[in-house]
Amino acid sequence: MERFFNTAGPQKVDINYTIDPLSRINLDDIKSLIRQQRYFVLHAPRQTGKTSCMLALRDYLNEEGDYIAVYANVEGGQASRNDVQSVVKSTVDTLAEQFRAITKSNMPLQIRDEVQQIGKDAMLSTFLGRLSESLPKPLVLIIDEIDALVGDSLVSVLRQIRSGYAYRPAAFPQSIILCGVRDVRDYRIVLSNQDIVTGGSAFNIKAKSLRLGNFTKEEIRELYMQHTQETGQRWDEACFPMVWEATEGQPWLVNALANEVTNEMKENRDRSIRITPDMIYQAQERIIYRRDTHLDILIDKLKEPRVKRVIEPILSNSEDSDESLMPSDDVQYVMDMGLITRERGKSLRIANAIYREIIPRELTWTTQQFLVQEPQWYQNADGSINMEKLLLDFQQFFRQNADAWIQKFDYAEAGPQLLLQAFLQRIVNGGGYIDREYGLGRRRTDLLIRKPLTDHYGGPVQRIVLELKIKRGDLDTIIEKGLQQTWEYMDTVGAVDEGHLIIFDRTKEKSWDERIWHKPYQYEGHPIMVWGM
Repeated sequence: MERFFNTAGPQKVDINYTIDPLSRINLDDIKSLIRQQRYFVLHAPRQTGKTSCMLALRDYLNEEGDYIAVYANVEGGQASRNDVQSVVKSTVDTLAEQFRAITKSNMPLQIRDEVQQIGKDAMLSTFLGRLSESLPKPLVLIIDEIDALVGDSLVSVLRQIRSGYAYRPAAFPQSIILCGVRDVRDYRIVLSNQDIVTGGSAFNIKAKSLRLGNFTKEEIRELYMQHTQETGQRWDEACFPMVWEATEGQPWLVNALANEVTNEMKENRDRSIRITPDMIYQAQERIIYRRDTHLDILIDKLKEPRVKRVIEPILSNSEDSDESLMPSDDVQYVMDMGLITRERGKSLRIANAIYREIIPRELTWTTQQFLVQEPQWYQNADGSINMEKLLLDFQQFFRQNADAWIQKFDYAEAGPQLLLQAFLQRIVNGGGYIDREYGLGRRRTDLLIRKPLTDHYGGPVQRIVLELKIKRGDLDTIIEKGLQQTWEYMDTVGAVDEGHLIIFDRTKEKSWDERIWHKPYQYEGHPIMVWGM
């Protein structure tokens, strides 16, 4: 039976193309921590593969035979929130059932029944203590989705685990691994009395925090080539750098692109068809437009104030965008979700090209619905884009609507850039592509528009660069520096024939007649049109 690329739930080796989960964690480090009887954390963004890795670790440890390893997902307690009694009981029930499945004995259920009358602040610790005493080998406990619990309930669970730490391994688990989206030290737990407790204070026995990373370029190739080996369907070599750029190894995105292009695009179920980069682009657009669960969860997070405080400065790219002004716990929170990343020595940026694409689209979704127009009016006879005609139309639209429309955006500081990107979305709807580059401290947003001029892959492609800047300071200085930046990006992406520098002037004292203008320039012998908005 042909396997498939998995986009939902833990990996199953018999039906899913799979990167060995144990190869994605530092097994030697984990085994060393367990031998040292340590309690530690493994965290990573959602749908990164934590559960698959922890289930594989459980099975590996049980096969080795030195420990009894049990995995349990406690997310079910989330619904009870601050009802500590209910959450603790739910956690004990879940653990007992998982222990029964591993030990093939009703003993865990009997111990669960024995502790039911114990108070909520000791039921869990008593259950784990009695169970550990009854087992023939030291216990390794893996608790997943720990940060799904909230408030008083989460504090109670963490403190009960901490209370038995001194009695390990004879009368408490030898090692406990807490798994979640965030490191426990970053929990800001709001109690029912509105006091705030940090995860570090509630669980100060943590020895180490491990983070599960994304796929490497080599792992993406290995995963995709499993499909080729089983079906004979080949990938154009240019697909691999494209998938890396789109996903930067985020496991769900890597699998989703492959599943879309090999399975959901029905014509490609003919395994004699070679997968091309153009098909990968089509798959990416379909995933973004459909807003699959993974993307929908991230989109919903954009509404949170602490996410906005981090993402908005990255989108706006203004002179005032400064990481030092952001609350550090907000930055860590958004990073733990996988929305942003920071390379060594560089500024914060959106984590991958798909997220860079979907964030501005989602923030302007309602606006886009009012801007739907047929593409023919801005296209030349050969199908290429008449960008000057399009930008002239945008200038008039911006003049008439900017003040009212930008106020409606949740991310108003990035309003001008977002409004232009909403306006340009028709290019995507008309068969073109927009690649977006922005990051904290860049002081600009780079857009690369690509418009295939034929339906044939590998045919001629029109490339246009747009450089977006907010006016701060002297206009001549901004133009001088902006021309250089525009040309450098044009040269980098091979769009040497057409570039546009767009400068948004948000000085309220100026009239629109002063702000709206355009003028041709030359830089390094190449034409660049400069637009005032």
